Amino acid sequence: MKNLFIHILFVLLGVHTCLSQQGGSVKKFVVKGIVQEKASSQPISGVSISTSSGEYTVTNGLGEFKIRAAKGEELTVEDSDFETVKYVIKSDEDIKVLVEDYVPRNRSSSTVGISKREASKHQSLLDSAETYKKKDIAKSIDFVARSIAVLGSRGNKNELAKSLTALGEIYLFHKQYDLAIDNFEDALEANKSIKTSLLLGETLIVNKQYQEANKVLDPLMELQNMVPYQRVTLFELLGDIKKGLNDVKAAVSFYNEGLKVATKNQITPKMTDLNSKIADAYSQGNQLMEAEAYYGNSLELANKLAPKRALQEKEKVADFYNKKSQFNEEIALRKNSLVELDKLNSPKSKARRQEMGDTITAQRINYKIANAYIAQDKYSEAIPYLERSIVEADSENDLVVQKDATRKLSEVYEFKGDFDKALETYQSYVTLVDTLYIRKEQEISRAARFNREIAATQSRITGLEQERELSQSKYDLALTEQELSEESYKRQRWVIYSLIVGLLLTGLAAFFFYRSNQQQKLANNLLALKSLRSQMNPHFIFNALNSVNNYIAKSDERSANRYLSEFSTLMRSVLENSEEDFIPLAKELQLLELYIKLEHSRFPDKFDYEIKIDDNIDISSFQIPPMLLQPYIENAIWHGLRYKKEKGVLKVNVTSKSERALEISISDDGIGRKKSAELKTANQKKQKSKGMGNIKQRVAILNDMYKDKVAVVITDLMESGQGTRVIFTIKKDK
Repeated sequence: MKNLFIHILFVLLGVHTCLSQQGGSVKKFVVKGIVQEKASSQPISGVSISTSSGEYTVTNGLGEFKIRAAKGEELTVEDSDFETVKYVIKSDEDIKVLVEDYVPRNRSSSTVGISKREASKHQSLLDSAETYKKKDIAKSIDFVARSIAVLGSRGNKNELAKSLTALGEIYLFHKQYDLAIDNFEDALEANKSIKTSLLLGETLIVNKQYQEANKVLDPLMELQNMVPYQRVTLFELLGDIKKGLNDVKAAVSFYNEGLKVATKNQITPKMTDLNSKIADAYSQGNQLMEAEAYYGNSLELANKLAPKRALQEKEKVADFYNKKSQFNEEIALRKNSLVELDKLNSPKSKARRQEMGDTITAQRINYKIANAYIAQDKYSEAIPYLERSIVEADSENDLVVQKDATRKLSEVYEFKGDFDKALETYQSYVTLVDTLYIRKEQEISRAARFNREIAATQSRITGLEQERELSQSKYDLALTEQELSEESYKRQRWVIYSLIVGLLLTGLAAFFFYRSNQQQKLANNLLALKSLRSQMNPHFIFNALNSVNNYIAKSDERSANRYLSEFSTLMRSVLENSEEDFIPLAKELQLLELYIKLEHSRFPDKFDYEIKIDDNIDISSFQIPPMLLQPYIENAIWHGLRYKKEKGVLKVNVTSKSERALEISISDDGIGRKKSAELKTANQKKQKSKGMGNIKQRVAILNDMYKDKVAVVITDLMESGQGTRVIFTIKKDK
């Protein structure tokens, strides 16, 4: 069991009514208390509270308890959910037990709590049932029935068990053993408790169902959380079972085990009971010496207890002396009992006389003393006690003892030879028998009516219990359906969430794959562009150097120097722009004009050129791939105009197509594409122009990257096939 910290706070709330108990100098009073969970102040019900003197109770639904105790006694607070607390009582101050880290044992899903108001009313009804238990069974049972009704159709099983246990105790007191057994069993089914198990075992023993009692009590031997008083009671009941089965040795063994626990914890009432029961067992086994020794112990201990208990033990020992034919000891003990009984039978204590039971009455003790004298043939000594027995029985309306004493007195007179008195007394006996017969008939009638009333009340209680069980079954079924529905809904949600997560993961995977693919494609395109640019630049340089070489071949040094100067300017710009995908259109047109100028220097007699830009166009707002137009200018000069016999014209026009697009037209009136192809050598035909191929690839890659930003259309200038026109459409960025 886990360690818990228990804090006991003693709160002085006032001095309570003290109840005194006769016998010795022990003065008992009522100690009140409460057991709560420390953090939440939640009351803890069902906690066992006991004292070293054998008093026992449990906390109610509000965690409260009341118990009779005396100064110096040890109070034990015990429950399976926290460590046992022991405290020596010093005064009648109220006790508050606070439990830290309290975690109650798991309850059934069918256990439903009740409000503090309902718990208080329930306990109040059970207290009323206890008050009327001994004097009005019908009223007492009615209070229990009302306490069950308070719980409702789905009442707390712990509280229901308390009601059923209380009902069982009522039936047990009034010797309705079968009904008591039924209710104790129902209580255990609602909520198992040590107290109810012990009561069921006791009832089964009284009803001589020893094997069934053993089945109920034997498992309790394994429990570790029993308070000492309960442990003593368990050993005592197990001893009663063995004694009932005539196993004297086993009975004495159990009684002795209980006596050890009682002696260790100074539970004096149980010490007396167990000594007495050991004596009974020895007496049953005809071991009279051992029996007498233990009766002596029980009598000595009983004299230290309340006079009532001492009187009961004296009568028991007196019966033992009668069995042994020790009539003088029996008579002395019974005479002493009469004195003690006289003290108890004060005018204000009729209830106390009822508590003594039918066997311990003045008329019965007088009758037994008379029988002891008669057994010794001391008829004269017997007569006064028989007469007193008759008078006492008449005053107490005890017809049974009065009848027996009258018959016995008639016999004594007959033994003494006083036949007149014997006859007179016998006639009184006959009258008493008739009266008793009539009374018995009345009692039987009352008993039948009483049994019907009890049966009706029990049926009402059974009906309430069945209604509660039916309602509980419906509630459990609804709860199960709700749990199944929630479980199904939970599973559906998990499926939906799993699908959503799966879709999200699939989407993310597709997105990352697409992005990775696009990035890879972009990287590939950039690499291709870079490769194409690196191929284009050497091509242009090669053609330019051919032009310089041509000047040198003609020994035109001045023109070569000028050409190289302009060429170097062009090359610097080309190299600066070689890493860019797009450059401003104005910059591209400047480079294009410089290139045309260089080519015109080489072929001044082959063509003239003009560059026209629409004044309405803001060319600075347009971007164009670098060196995109140059290859088409180069083709126009080298493959169109150069082979024309007369001087041709190269035109570059920049016009507006729309607000976000412009058109660049490159036209020449050269020999045309068809004628140029015919003039190519076989070797030239095998080799395709790298410049034009690069341009086509660049345009395709750039359009893929920038969404069709550049368009190129090539047509013949004239229907005859002469001349060529290249139209570029450039779009602005969005």
